[in-house]
Amino acid sequence: MVASCRAASVNIGAGVRKFALAAIVCASASGFISPAGAEQGTSPKACWAEGALSGQPGEDRIEKNVPQAFIPPPKSRPIEFTPIPHELRGSIRRVKLPAGMKLIAITFDLCEQPYEVAGYQGDIVDYLRREGIKATFFAGGKWMLTHRLRTQQLMSDPLFELGNHTWEHRNLRLLSGPALHSEIEGAQLAYEQVRRQLEAKQCFGRDNSTLAHERAPKSLNLFRFPFGACDTRSLEAVAESGLLAVQWDISSGDPWSGQSAQRMARAVISGVHPGSIVLFHANGRGWHTGRALPIIVGELRAQGYQFVTVSELLSVGAPVRTPICYDSKPGDTDHYDQWGRRLKIIFRRAKPNF
Repeated sequence: MVASCRAASVNIGAGVRKFALAAIVCASASGFISPAGAEQGTSPKACWAEGALSGQPGEDRIEKNVPQAFIPPPKSRPIEFTPIPHELRGSIRRVKLPAGMKLIAITFDLCEQPYEVAGYQGDIVDYLRREGIKATFFAGGKWMLTHRLRTQQLMSDPLFELGNHTWEHRNLRLLSGPALHSEIEGAQLAYEQVRRQLEAKQCFGRDNSTLAHERAPKSLNLFRFPFGACDTRSLEAVAESGLLAVQWDISSGDPWSGQSAQRMARAVISGVHPGSIVLFHANGRGWHTGRALPIIVGELRAQGYQFVTVSELLSVGAPVRTPICYDSKPGDTDHYDQWGRRLKIIFRRAKPNF
């Protein structure tokens, strides 16, 4: 196979700087034959039937204290990182776009606590595919290993991209040293493991014309802090690991069960501006998100907005960065420090001996 790949350009201030950790866009330049197919004289088959992509009843359920929740992270191995340049460090909240450009990025967190197996809201993903809406999913490493098939479907879909959401959603403000780096690297290793398994299948992705694994970058380039909480130490650790820290400027509030679809839609629609990054969840904690999305998408499309991935958004504008993390105003995620300490106690009580 002959393929061309380019690193998307990221505007920084008045200039444009090409940076390899921005979106990698790979386009097939010709037809191809898989190595296995070439040897055996057979063509690759589809990785999964169309129906296998659809969400299934019960997949959105969150199960706590089940045996499959207590899995160790992949064994660490030496990873060569290209640290993020200092001018790109910090927490990216939105992107400043050229005048007249109306692009936004919708993002979905796929996080999983240490003592649970979170869900997969297939109705959300099904809707995005039907409508051709691009999106970025920030997945936890443990979530990827407990949802290997869904991870492979997402990573190989041309509409979507994946980002790092730590190994098991711990508050990085409370970690340091090896524990901090393990949370960051655990998700990287989990992604690479699942991608290698997809590559071994040598099968077509959803477009039925490209080997599925070739749609997926070899490693993750974007990062999102659990709870939207960070400090100087954790920001530096993420940057030194070669990851762009991506926050949001619009939160849908969907983890709150009392948030109605109509209220969520009004909040998102009224808050969005060109270059916005919007936060949703699709792990069983996106309450009413599936019902709110058609309202949000319909109205924003009527206003002339187009939906792109975070990497595509970064490729055409200048990231708006802050030296701290927060939800809607500085300090509003600090209370998650107390929750993180409580979570640590819960995990210790629930965790069995491996």
